[in-house]
Amino acid sequence: VEVVSHAESETVLYAEVPVKVTLKITYTEPGLKGDTATNATKPATVETGATVRVPLFVNEGELIEIDTRNGSYAGRIKT
Repeated sequence: VEVVSHAESETVLYAEVPVKVTLKITYTEPGLKGDTATNATKPATVETGATVRVPLFVNEGELIEIDTRNGSYAGRIKT
C-alpha cells in the first residue's frame, strides 16, 4: 500500500491513502449453501486485525477489497 504524505518540522500536514486496499480474510464463520440470495452480512477479520462486514458467501482465506474512506467491503478479488 502506497501512502503519500507531506510533513514540515516532523509534523505531518496531510496523508493520502489509496481509495481501496486488498486484504486477506484471516477469520470468518463459514457461510451456508444458498446464502448468496440475500443481502445479509457477517463479520470478518482481515490480516491487519480490523473487522469488516462481508456478504455471507465470502470465506476465510479469500482476498477482498476494502474502501479506505469508510472501512466497508468493496468486493471480492478473484484468484
